[in-house]
Amino acid sequence: MDSNNEDLILTRPIYENGEYKNPWNHQELPSIASKRTLGFLWKLLVTSGNLPSKKVLDEQLPVERPDFGKLCNPPVSGIQMTWIGHATVLVQFDGISVLTDPIFSQRCSPFSWIGGNKRYRPPPCKIEELPKVDVVLISHSHYDHLDYSSVQKLNKQFGDSLHWFVPVGLKPWMESAGCQKVTELSWWEEVKFKSKEEFLIACTPTQHFSGRTLFDRNKSLWGSWVVKGPKSTFFFSGDTGYSKDFKTIGKKYGPMTLAAIPIGAYAPRDFLKYHHVNPEEAVQIHKDVQAKFSLGIHWGTFRMALEPYDECVKRVATTLREKNLQPGSFFTLRHGQVATIGENSHDEVD
Repeated sequence: MDSNNEDLILTRPIYENGEYKNPWNHQELPSIASKRTLGFLWKLLVTSGNLPSKKVLDEQLPVERPDFGKLCNPPVSGIQMTWIGHATVLVQFDGISVLTDPIFSQRCSPFSWIGGNKRYRPPPCKIEELPKVDVVLISHSHYDHLDYSSVQKLNKQFGDSLHWFVPVGLKPWMESAGCQKVTELSWWEEVKFKSKEEFLIACTPTQHFSGRTLFDRNKSLWGSWVVKGPKSTFFFSGDTGYSKDFKTIGKKYGPMTLAAIPIGAYAPRDFLKYHHVNPEEAVQIHKDVQAKFSLGIHWGTFRMALEPYDECVKRVATTLREKNLQPGSFFTLRHGQVATIGENSHDEVD
């Protein structure tokens, strides 16, 4: 650790009675059976038809086939990224390929055929078409971030050459799904990536929760990730509400060459504010972690909240102007779009 960071106060998760808790003095998440939760789910169900038609979506939120020539031959310098959808991003830099929270399934649900949220924008490619992936980062156990089918297909495709990094408590689940190399970390724990010793991978705080069933809520931790290479640093925030710990992350590991930060699934605020940032808070995280560039994720794929699907993109652009930040420093991509940023430019980002 840099000597300049020795005085930083590093927030730790709370672990009591077999469950993890956020350490900040904020409102606890309502129980699954509470009136607020059921009310939110009912509103989400009855407004599920509010999305535009497929024709309009194809025009306004197109899905394109990735440029596989670029994917298989990433640039020597800079960072190349491909937005698969939701929080799934393939990031290639300094000779490493990192995949975040992979979900290629049509639903984020315990079942492939019913329940959960169904994609309204399809994945732009299949797992079998991906170039070699070295590292997969998992932020937490929710179905839209940890998809069993996608995990199995990735294992089949890449086997023991794939290294999974997960928050503490998730290793048994990953191994039961067939993952052969799994490292679990708590907040502020860091390791050197064994295959490439020049890379440091660290788990960092987020304000969220975990669970896949009625019986495993908060049994495993949640977190964000830093991958620090010899030339570039990538930050993946996963799902999160806003906390000042992002400033600590920026001081300890920044500046970030690229950050992937959620911008969608934030309304209504009284229900979601402690667990999902809104676009304005996302821009603040961009500033806090000292990101040169940030990619907006967690939008435009699954309908998970009540705001219009494209409102977040407009609000990010407005916030950049209001804060006098560089236009395009916080951007979005089309599903399947391959883009590159360098040290001084972001050549292929629209």
